[in-house]
Amino acid sequence: MSGEKGFTLLEIIIVVAIIGILAAITVPAYNEYVIQSRRSEGISALLTIMQQQERYFTEQLTYTDDLSDLGYTLNGSNEVESENGHYLISAAACSSLTITQCVVLTAAPQGVQASDGDLTLNSRGTRTPLNAWQ
Repeated sequence: MSGEKGFTLLEIIIVVAIIGILAAITVPAYNEYVIQSRRSEGISALLTIMQQQERYFTEQLTYTDDLSDLGYTLNGSNEVESENGHYLISAAACSSLTITQCVVLTAAPQGVQASDGDLTLNSRGTRTPLNAWQ
């Protein structure tokens, strides 16, 4: 019966295997790209809040660990939510220093972003982790 049209089972299996291999390569790369793009939201929030901290310092001669002093609305944990809610930002005195000397802002990732880890920025310009800021 020559002239039959269609695909053989082997051809279909090969196509499915190729699609599976391509998906196994592209999906993790895409997920990493999404995490990196959301990270920019956390970095932007930290830079904006630090700018407000510096303005506050010029007027009060101290930093603040209460971000409502800067005009932000806090959630129940005294943290500021980033624009799309992927990070919660908090402020505290730098380790072994007082709040009048140094403030550190921490952006804690939330939800699907949680695997990314915390981002920090202090008033002395130290950023961690350094590879996340590049």
